[in-house]
Amino acid sequence: MQNSIIHIHYYHSPIGELVLGDYIDQLCLCDWRYRKMRNEVDARILKGLQAEFVENVTPLLTETQHQLQAYFDKKRTMFDLPLLLVGTDFQQTVWKALQQIEYGKTQTYMGLSKQLNNPKAIRAVASANGANAISIIIPCHRIIGSNQELVGYAGGISAKKKLLALEQGNQLELF
Repeated sequence: MQNSIIHIHYYHSPIGELVLGDYIDQLCLCDWRYRKMRNEVDARILKGLQAEFVENVTPLLTETQHQLQAYFDKKRTMFDLPLLLVGTDFQQTVWKALQQIEYGKTQTYMGLSKQLNNPKAIRAVASANGANAISIIIPCHRIIGSNQELVGYAGGISAKKKLLALEQGNQLELF
């Protein structure tokens, strides 16, 4: 019965509150607590893992907080955490591609679609990007519009702008 629990903990980042989730020592959730799709994302994860949320701090959640804090302190550019991606095969393909976007760089939905050898899948790629439940660590904030504009982000455009400013070394736009 123990495997049917996702341990969750709330982390107050410098740019917004995140909910972190640990399922059998794998991070399955690092998402904005107050995002518009909170219920849909939670339902997908709970159903996919046939589990329930229980508030409890685990060693993995503590380590996730430490790595996130090091990221915000500009002491970490990559994360080293065991991830559990809960979604369709297509969503998982998109999320894995997102992890290839280097710190401080951006990519467009069109560019990501082309990278996946599916240039007509722009909307599907955008939808998968929006369904990402492991924000920051799977860097969906690095996706921008073809016109170089900041477009939708689960944590809000302000948070996206701050994350990109942090990564690109633009101190004037931080926090």
